[in-house]
Amino acid sequence: MSKQLTRIESTCVPLNQNNVDTDQVIPARFLKGTTKVGLGEKLFYDLRYLSNGQPNPDFVLNNPKFGGQILVAAHNFGCGSSREHAPWALKDYGFQAILAVSFADIFRNNSLKNQLLAIALPEPVILSLLAAVEANPALAVSIDLPRQVVAIPGQPDQPFEIDPYRKQCLMEGLDDIGYALSHLSWIEQFEAAHA
Repeated sequence: MSKQLTRIESTCVPLNQNNVDTDQVIPARFLKGTTKVGLGEKLFYDLRYLSNGQPNPDFVLNNPKFGGQILVAAHNFGCGSSREHAPWALKDYGFQAILAVSFADIFRNNSLKNQLLAIALPEPVILSLLAAVEANPALAVSIDLPRQVVAIPGQPDQPFEIDPYRKQCLMEGLDDIGYALSHLSWIEQFEAAHA
């Protein structure tokens, strides 16, 4: 069972790029591990570090002005291969949610299965949020999962869509197996009735 996720209130990290693919999120050479622990150190590795291994001062994760549990990106975040390590790395780094104009479907599904909220908002909202965070890194955004609303200071609340099953799993801290086990008595009754 994972941590129950109902509300996030945090500052944001602005990654104002389109088409961030999963190989940028976690390069393929780091996919040998089978656990989720430690992947945050490799998150955006080729963007975060120069060829000599020193931190890239131009990459947003290395900018001490920005931090928080919410990553804000642009169009088509998580495109490319379907590697589940991408949401694992984002979670291990400390992100709880990604706000973007759009996501690759597989990445979004993998994220939701791994307790990482991937929320699509209209382009004008994301562009305004990116500009606001870049101007004021202390700006805090709140995400209310039960109400399916993102609250951004200075803007009307932004409703978002999420699959009802995934919403329930996030709020109860369950993965697919945990959800099935939570209905074990029903499953056993069904099996007994159909034996």
